[in-house]
Amino acid sequence: MARSADLSRRDLIKGAGTASAAVAATRLKAAPAIHQARAASTEVPYGLVGTGSRGQYLLTHMAKLDVGRCLSVCDIYEPNLKKGVLAAGSNPAAYKDYRELLARQDIEAVVITTPLFMHFPVLRDALLAGKHVFCEKSLVFKPEEVHAVRALHRERPKQVIQTGLQRRYSQFYQVAKQMVDKGMLGRITHINAQWNRNPGWRMNPDPKLREQLSWRLFRKYSGGLTAELGSHQIDVADWIYGSSPEFVMGVGGLEYRKDGRDVYDNIQLIYQYPKGQKLMYQSISTNKHLSLFGGTRTEFGELIMGTEGSIEITVGTDNEPAIGLWYYEPGPKTETTPATAKEKAALATATLTTTEGGQKGYPILLARDQITGKESFIDREMKFARRWLYSKGVMVPQEEANPVDTQMLSFFDCVRTGKKPLADTEIGLHDSTMVILSNLAMDEGRRVYFSEIEKMGRTPEPPKKA
Repeated sequence: MARSADLSRRDLIKGAGTASAAVAATRLKAAPAIHQARAASTEVPYGLVGTGSRGQYLLTHMAKLDVGRCLSVCDIYEPNLKKGVLAAGSNPAAYKDYRELLARQDIEAVVITTPLFMHFPVLRDALLAGKHVFCEKSLVFKPEEVHAVRALHRERPKQVIQTGLQRRYSQFYQVAKQMVDKGMLGRITHINAQWNRNPGWRMNPDPKLREQLSWRLFRKYSGGLTAELGSHQIDVADWIYGSSPEFVMGVGGLEYRKDGRDVYDNIQLIYQYPKGQKLMYQSISTNKHLSLFGGTRTEFGELIMGTEGSIEITVGTDNEPAIGLWYYEPGPKTETTPATAKEKAALATATLTTTEGGQKGYPILLARDQITGKESFIDREMKFARRWLYSKGVMVPQEEANPVDTQMLSFFDCVRTGKKPLADTEIGLHDSTMVILSNLAMDEGRRVYFSEIEKMGRTPEPPKKA
C-alpha cells in the first residue's frame, strides 16, 4: 500500500468553498441521535441494582432512550437510592434488597452497577430468576466466579449477558479495528495504554461509611486500578490482537496515597500475546498527563503501533469528543543508486541511522466521511469539505452518539431480538480473567500465564473410593 496518507489536492481545494456549510451541518449532526418514540409495549422493562455514581450515570443516559423503562432501582445506601429514583425519571419502585427487585415478574432485564464484589451474586440470582443482564465491568471478581458464570450461561443460552465495555460500541474503535484487520497499519506489534489520575479516588473521611463509600480502595471489595480502569484498555488490546495474552507480568506499588487503602496506587503491566505482540499498561495517581493527541486530552488513551502505521485513540466523554488519529510509518528516503561498493556500504550505514522528521496525524474517518462513489453531488461535496476542515484542525469527526448510549441501545435490542452482544459473556469473562491474573502477577512478582485460570477456583473432586 502507499505510505503517504496525504489528503488529495481535490480534497484541499474543493473543501475551502463549502467549509461554512460543512461546519453548520456537522454541528447539527453532532447532537445525540433522536430516536422515534415507541409504544410502551415495545420498551424493555428493567430494574437497576446499585445506584451509586455509575448507576446514576447510566440511569440518566437510559432515561433519554425510548427502548427501555426503569420500573425499579435498588441500593443499600439511602441517599444514593433516592438519587437513583430521581435519575431514572420514571418514578420507579425503590428497594434495599435486590432480591425483591428480582422477584418482580414485570421486570425483564436487570442492569448491575454495584461494587465489584457484588457483581456475581446479583448476576447469578438474576439469571436464576430468568432475567437478561447488563453488568458493568469487571464482569466477575474471583476465579471461581469465572467458571460459575460460564456454566450458568451454558445452561441458559437464550438469556442475554452483556458486559459494560463501551469501547466496543464506539464508531472510532470499530473503524480502528477495521483498519487493523485490513492491514492498513501493517503487522500490529505493540499497544501502549494508560489511565492516569491525580489524585484519583479519595478516601471517605467518615469512618462509619469509609468502606461502604470508598469500596474501590479495599481489596476485599475491589480489583483496584486494574479492574476499575485497566479492564477497559486490556479489552481493547484483546480485541485489536484478536486473541488473549499468553502471560502477564508487572509491578504495583502503594507509595503515595497513605490513607488506609490497601489497593495499589500505581501499576505497570506488560502482557505478551501470541507471536510476541505486547500490551504495555500504566495507571498512576500522581500525574494525569497524556502524551497522545498533542497533550490536548488527559488521563486515558491508547497507542496502537504497526509496522506501517500507528493509531492514537481515546473514547469520548459527555463533555469531550472521541479522538482517533492515524499516522503512517515513514519509509527510508529514496537515494540514487551508488556506483561503487564503498558508496553502497556508506548508504547502508546512513539508512540505519537516518530518520525522517515528525508528521501530522490524520483523523480516522467514520462511515459518513468515506467516499463511496454512490453519493449525490451535494453529499460528496460535503464529505470533501469536512475532510478539508479535519485536515486543517478546524473540527474533528464526531460519533453520532455517546458509546454509553449505543451500548445500552444495543443491550435492549439484544433482549428483544436474541442477538449476541458485541461485549458478550466470553469477552467479559476473558477481561475479568486478565484483571484477576494481573493483580496476581503484581502480588507474587512473577510471570502469570493465562492458562492458570483453568486450575484456579475449582472445587477439588473428592477422592475415589477404593
